[in-house]
Amino acid sequence: MKTTKNIIATLLLLLTVTFGFAQDGDGDVSNIQEFTPSKLLKKGQWDIKVFTGVYTQTKRTDARSNSVDILRETFLTNTNEIYTGISKNSRVNIGLIFQIRSNQVGGDNYYDALGVFRFKNDKNSTRSGLTTIAPSIRVQPFKNIANFSFTSSFFIPLFEDTSTLNGLTDGNGDPAFTPYLDQRSFAWETRFFFDHTFGGNKWQVFTELDFRFNFGEDAADADPLTENLNERFANESLFLPSTVFLSYFPSSKSTVFVNAQQSFLLDLGNGFAQNSTQLGFGGKYQLTRVLNIEASYGKIVRGNNFQGLGNTTSIGLRAIF
Repeated sequence: MKTTKNIIATLLLLLTVTFGFAQDGDGDVSNIQEFTPSKLLKKGQWDIKVFTGVYTQTKRTDARSNSVDILRETFLTNTNEIYTGISKNSRVNIGLIFQIRSNQVGGDNYYDALGVFRFKNDKNSTRSGLTTIAPSIRVQPFKNIANFSFTSSFFIPLFEDTSTLNGLTDGNGDPAFTPYLDQRSFAWETRFFFDHTFGGNKWQVFTELDFRFNFGEDAADADPLTENLNERFANESLFLPSTVFLSYFPSSKSTVFVNAQQSFLLDLGNGFAQNSTQLGFGGKYQLTRVLNIEASYGKIVRGNNFQGLGNTTSIGLRAIF
């Protein structure tokens, strides 16, 4: 996976150069407070974000809501977003999103939660690669409501399809499945953002409502010899998460937050639906005039119908210039 690692290294180098350039900038500007996801860029401005989350689970629900133990499964998602402003009135931005994933299954010491950073792809216990790319547009629809906007993106799967079974057997002697990498579906996702600051600029409520339509071949119609049925579980569905953040700003350069999310995967013809509830917390800190760092933790506290009950630890860098 030299290509994947080179992409990540290039992005980190870009942000490092930006960080160095920003050292001489105006240290009093607070990008954390000004550039929430609801706020768009001015013409000629750039927003580059590298965000990596590692989700790991040893429990999931059964076909209902009962928790059952499973061997550890870990999923790394590296999401990279690049946007620029194209309108003088700061109401339209265009950009590109691409994702790199590294997943692994198994319960021995080698396949621990940190193993995903090896970016292996043996199709037995590990999968990794560049998975999706998405052209994207951000719009502030109402001139007089600067803190309301939406982002619309169209995700295109790029990764290689695989057979459902990898030709090996598991510990019980049963045929082993090829590990899951990503959803094999085209997806149209629109996210609506709104924030409100109060309490002398010390507090902020941020809300996000997402609509993600997944298109593609049903799992029941796929050929298991050449296609991975498990990566088609969400085709012909609507993913509908809603999220609320409450943030407190100890200073103009830092914030801490708590958040809650309720998600629904609605069946639109594929015969599969889920729902889950997640709680989390995190913080952001402005390193320079340009560069911010963010860290967060989230835990899925309930779910229905083979929903994982794991936790996600994330870290991100964001450059605005």
